Amino acid sequence: MRALVILPLIPLGLATGCTAPAGTPPSLAPRAAEAIDPRVPVVRPMNDRPVNAALAGRLAELVSQARSGDSAFRGQAETAQRLAEAAGPKLSESWIAAQQALSAAIEARAPTATALGDIDALGADKLQAQGGLAPADLAAIRSAGEEVGALDQRQAETIRAISRRLGS
Repeated sequence: MRALVILPLIPLGLATGCTAPAGTPPSLAPRAAEAIDPRVPVVRPMNDRPVNAALAGRLAELVSQARSGDSAFRGQAETAQRLAEAAGPKLSESWIAAQQALSAAIEARAPTATALGDIDALGADKLQAQGGLAPADLAAIRSAGEEVGALDQRQAETIRAISRRLGS
């Protein structure tokens, strides 16, 4: 009995499998983007505008802040270096004076370290707010960061050398 019920349904199932889908199928013709050769170099960046004037001004302020901080640091570091070379044994009066001069030199690094952090934050804020950076803006941020970073690195090396001299 079951065979009699299933038998008439088989041709119906075969007929529905042969029907065409509704609507037109997508074209298999090449699209415009497929005609572009990926090996061809990009002639110019899409956004090749000059550096944003406000960004350039702020970066110049931060670099100037770092440079003036570096000159103040150099004076403090020279004093600390001189006192460290003349310092006596650990915990002597001359050693304590050299340690205090070293602390003043470390404190004098603040403008440079602050400028470096502000440059990084400026780049991150622009990147987050705009969803990207124009090539000229990115180059300006990198250039300022490299210059201030080099000052900061040199200052850190000077501090380490004086600290080693004092044995701290």
